[in-house]
Amino acid sequence: MTKLYRKNEIIFAILWIAAYVLLSGLADQLSENFGVVKSVTAVLHAVMSLILYFWIRNNHLSEKYGFCRPSVPAKRFLYYLPLAVIASTAFWGGIKLQYGFPGAMMYVISMLCVGFLEEVIFRGLLFRAMEKDNPRTAIIVSALTFGLGHIVNLFNGSGRDPVSSLMQIAFAVLVGFVLVLIFYHGGSLIPCIVFHSANNALKVFEADGAMSAQTEMILNLVLIVVVLGGYLLYLVRAFPGKAVKPSL
Repeated sequence: MTKLYRKNEIIFAILWIAAYVLLSGLADQLSENFGVVKSVTAVLHAVMSLILYFWIRNNHLSEKYGFCRPSVPAKRFLYYLPLAVIASTAFWGGIKLQYGFPGAMMYVISMLCVGFLEEVIFRGLLFRAMEKDNPRTAIIVSALTFGLGHIVNLFNGSGRDPVSSLMQIAFAVLVGFVLVLIFYHGGSLIPCIVFHSANNALKVFEADGAMSAQTEMILNLVLIVVVLGGYLLYLVRAFPGKAVKPSL
């Protein structure tokens, strides 16, 4: 693995993305066959997370991939409050434990690991591999790759209508831009991992159907345009200079 990384970091990142997407899809199907949601997926994601974490640590790449404290005070990022607002949306329609206890536990484990894996893969491996040549292109590719990865929901029978799926894609793209800018300017991936993991895992308490489709759509538009769009605009204007570079 290290030999491939040293030879071509971009190919290394792409292979991790491909393995993550393909294996996660297979594990979800096996979990469904097993009868407990995310049962196989949780194990897969935990193993992949441990492999990636220890590989990064053993190769002394922790600072490069943001396993460190932010170099910028939290107040410069508005204390990450817009991200907290987004994560809190799981409770807006009430609280209800999904999937029963075994399924909920597997779901939470899987989603916590997904937050780690996707941040390290998209914001870490892919972004850092491209950043040295063109930071602006790296930011765009990292965000769009992450966001467009959700396009699978248009075709996988997830139960979402096309409008909801398109809104989810737009939401993911904006989240991708926000998180990569936080990493780029702060030098730490930890705030991104914490938000991503919490935002995913808290969905297990979301009371589906508690809000009307119209109300939910309006709230999603507010989140996309006002919260995410406003936060992204703030980050672009607040950090016009170059980012802090890790010691490699």
